[in-house]
Amino acid sequence: MLRLTGKWRTITAYYACYDCLYAILQKIGIKSEIHDCSIEMMNLIGGFSDSDRDFLGGLKNDRIDVQYYLKQPKDVDTKKVKEFILTCKIIIASITEDQIKGIRARVVNVNPI
Repeated sequence: MLRLTGKWRTITAYYACYDCLYAILQKIGIKSEIHDCSIEMMNLIGGFSDSDRDFLGGLKNDRIDVQYYLKQPKDVDTKKVKEFILTCKIIIASITEDQIKGIRARVVNVNPI
């Protein structure tokens, strides 16, 4: 089994979580290439808590720090990563067409800044 250490542990932890979130967005029919926007979309998808959003946002910042600013990696809470991925799997498996339509309607009605 491959054990990731250092910056790669942070980078892969983030992308594992982000890609799961992106899979939900794709199921809904939303393409988002801006990570901050994708993370913000968690507010419109039932099943995510504020702590889930904060976790992914923090992991994104940690990834940027180690990948671009060459900062020392922080410890990654692998249990929280696994829990986030499981949450995404549950949402993907349980989201209904009516919920998808509701999310799409809210996205259309969001006022730009």
